[in-house]
Amino acid sequence: MINLWLQIWSLWLRELRRFSRQRSRLVGAVLQPIVFWLLLGAGLNGAFRPQGASPAMTYMEYFYPGVIVLVLLFTAIFSTISTIEDRKEGFLQAVVVAPIAPAVIVVGQALGSTTLALCEGLVFLALAPFAGISLSVAGVVATVLTMTVIAFALAGLGLALAWRMESTQGFHAIMNLILIPVWLLSGAFFPRAGAPSWLQVIMSVNPLTYAMQLLRGSLYLRGFEVGLNSGPTELAVAVTIGFALATLLLAMSGARRGFVPD
Repeated sequence: MINLWLQIWSLWLRELRRFSRQRSRLVGAVLQPIVFWLLLGAGLNGAFRPQGASPAMTYMEYFYPGVIVLVLLFTAIFSTISTIEDRKEGFLQAVVVAPIAPAVIVVGQALGSTTLALCEGLVFLALAPFAGISLSVAGVVATVLTMTVIAFALAGLGLALAWRMESTQGFHAIMNLILIPVWLLSGAFFPRAGAPSWLQVIMSVNPLTYAMQLLRGSLYLRGFEVGLNSGPTELAVAVTIGFALATLLLAMSGARRGFVPD
């Protein structure tokens, strides 16, 4: 058991050290969503009123939790791309042939990506007062826990894709085709209420929709009194945790296939 945790720790620490040498990733993962939030939030603030939201809620306030998830998504994506690079450079080939279970490799990678995503998400969380959100101590704790689960789920999803990709170009193509629409249809950009019926169906089966619901509730910690409640809190918790476990299993499945250079 001690050796198992040492293996996970080593892979986790490697992700953090690699990030410390690539600080430009912090700029791309944090500043880009901030610019996105400021430009779109300010542009739509006076023209768009989220249906079902409290009359006092501005669009910048509504959009804020969505940008938090976007920060987590970008960081998870940028972190898991390194899996493809490691495979090309031969690092994963050495790890796979070592007496380390593929599941351990994935858990170490996922925890490293989750830590980086959470740290960058906390940077953006500090901007909550500028969005008009007053955070309580309990709200911060609940939000951080929710962000951790979401970051872990997105890291697992990124790893599930990266272990099956042979090039970073293909990874980016899948990201643009799948991950960005998944985020857009999670309630981050517009609420499910008022959307066309076919979009509502898609949003209702999107696991990130429930993660977004849980994050909004955590920020306010008022039983979803913001008027955007789309289901029971218990369901949102169950789906979000299930999403994290499912993506982890998918990533482990990809790792077991041993996609390493010949």
